[in-house]
Amino acid sequence: MNFSFLKNPVVRFLFLVFFLYILWYLVYNLWLHPDEKLDLFVIDITVSISKNILELFGYTVYTGADRLIGIDGASGLWIGDNCNGITLFSLFAWFVIAYKGKIKYKLIYIPLGILSIQLLNIIRVVILAIIDTYSRSWTEFNHTYTFTIIIYGYIFLLWMIWVNRFAEKK
Repeated sequence: MNFSFLKNPVVRFLFLVFFLYILWYLVYNLWLHPDEKLDLFVIDITVSISKNILELFGYTVYTGADRLIGIDGASGLWIGDNCNGITLFSLFAWFVIAYKGKIKYKLIYIPLGILSIQLLNIIRVVILAIIDTYSRSWTEFNHTYTFTIIIYGYIFLLWMIWVNRFAEKK
């Protein structure tokens, strides 16, 4: 089989991202997600830190063993596996791994990027919990649209920083 098409850097990049995505999809869906430990670990961290931030701002916060966080008087937020950020972490990591650049920089940039994405996700939960005390419909709107645009825009910004500042140039 002729793989000469992989000599094109764009095609090679897209092929590698696709391959890494399929690999991640299989590992996550066949092993990590059914085990639930990774998902629950990230959700527990998100809920715990969000609760501390909300209490720091003077809110009375309740949490539940079932991924729940809310401000007293509101219905609260249930953090599902799709909203814990793990897929976003992997998406960010695969693009950085697939793009050219020194491994030593990738070993620093990827964990820092994942940490910053997690911090943004925590800020998202805090803000959504506050919005939820005033209007459930605004909570749904902001969860579905506003924060989706913000988070994906942020990940795109991280990729652009990688491409323009850390990737090897010819």
